[in-house]
Amino acid sequence: MVRVRYAPSPTGLQHIGGVRTALYNYFFARSQNGKFILRVEDTDRERYSDESLEDLYATLSWLGLDADEGPNIGGAYGPYVQSERIELYQKAAHDLVEKGKAYYCFCSQERLQELVEKQKAEKKDVQGYDRHCSTIPLEEAKKRVANGEKYVIRLRVPVEGETAFDDIILGHIKRKNRDVTPDPILLKSDGFPTYHLANVIDDHLMEITHIMRAQEWVASVPLHILLYKAFGWEPPKFCHLPMVMGNDGQKLSKRHGSTSVRDFIKKGYLPEALINYVTLVGWSFDDKTEFFTKEELEKCFDIHKIHSAPGVFDYKKLDWFNGQYIRKLSDEKLSSLIYPYMKESGINVDEKDVIKYIPLIKERIKVLSDAPLMLRFLFETPKYTEKEKFLAKKQELPEATLMLKEAERAFSNTEDGEKTLSDFANSNGIKMNNVFMPLRVAITGESVSPPLGDSIKLLGKDETLKRIKSAIEFLQK
Repeated sequence: MVRVRYAPSPTGLQHIGGVRTALYNYFFARSQNGKFILRVEDTDRERYSDESLEDLYATLSWLGLDADEGPNIGGAYGPYVQSERIELYQKAAHDLVEKGKAYYCFCSQERLQELVEKQKAEKKDVQGYDRHCSTIPLEEAKKRVANGEKYVIRLRVPVEGETAFDDIILGHIKRKNRDVTPDPILLKSDGFPTYHLANVIDDHLMEITHIMRAQEWVASVPLHILLYKAFGWEPPKFCHLPMVMGNDGQKLSKRHGSTSVRDFIKKGYLPEALINYVTLVGWSFDDKTEFFTKEELEKCFDIHKIHSAPGVFDYKKLDWFNGQYIRKLSDEKLSSLIYPYMKESGINVDEKDVIKYIPLIKERIKVLSDAPLMLRFLFETPKYTEKEKFLAKKQELPEATLMLKEAERAFSNTEDGEKTLSDFANSNGIKMNNVFMPLRVAITGESVSPPLGDSIKLLGKDETLKRIKSAIEFLQK
């Protein structure tokens, strides 16, 4: 049975790259009738935060990624939080020492720092520990440990030969052992394991069959293979996922915009849209299909269709996806999603009344937080601050003022002011935008708004005329 895991470290908020890793693991497990395991790798106590852990659980819940085993679920291979497995790691590390596969190291921080400086000065290709304590006889080392001397446990990395493995995406990879980090620490002086030790032990004991993680971990695999061999275990299959890049070809980061899922949720993206789009950043079913429900991806996801090249995260494409998913919502559902944004923005509206404004914005909003920006003019009189905003392209201020006066006459004297203005424009050879742009800004305060005619109907004749007159006064100042 396929068993995969998502094993984040709660040292920061969940970001797009991490979520994609979770999605790929989840969909692969579901497509193979396997198990999706959540494991919390919290041994980095200096950077650990409760906020990050809560964000992890909240993000997976929002996405609907239900783990089969995990910290809040249980399972036969627990505990699923690494800080609750410390004794297990300690025992395993000491067992490796007994087998001669690892050793106690007593080097001080001062000595190690001097070594680093020396290697930098000598410009050595492979910098790392010089195996200073590797020749200490085991019995002597044990006595020093018993006497309370501070120590770490290091892996004995072979100097000769090479280590190779096959990656589902990247193919066959091999590395000379002399190029692997020399004798890395497995167990730190505080008794906590390093990532490498805990990761290998947990993946083996939890019977993980496939490791799907970011390509940045490829360099660590030879070391992990050596650890598996030291324990006498068979390694799982490896599948290192391509990086998520920005449009500039650089790794996606905060400089490209929001990357934490919390930010996307706050802005008003739908989980269905984020799941659909993020899954396509590095994977495709075929050359044409773009829209997938979560349930469809659970069935059709194919690990062999993951791309080897980096995926590009395009914010505009995500906005488009989100807009498409918003259009599919019923007016009732959309109004219930929009109401909290209206309330948070200070707009005083009853929840039951929001639905009547949905037709104005449903075809236009990209994210839920767009709604109060587009609808505020219905609840508050616009504040005019820039005369240039009233102007259509290549339009002068006197003409814009004249168009507003014409609009005032049209809405004062006719039942259908919008049609009257259209007829006026056609009969006088005036561009429609030159007539309606000044009016749009007068009514809504913005040059881009919901449909003008529907907006005017909702405002009513009196309020419409009031705003037109105010705009004329502003332009004539």
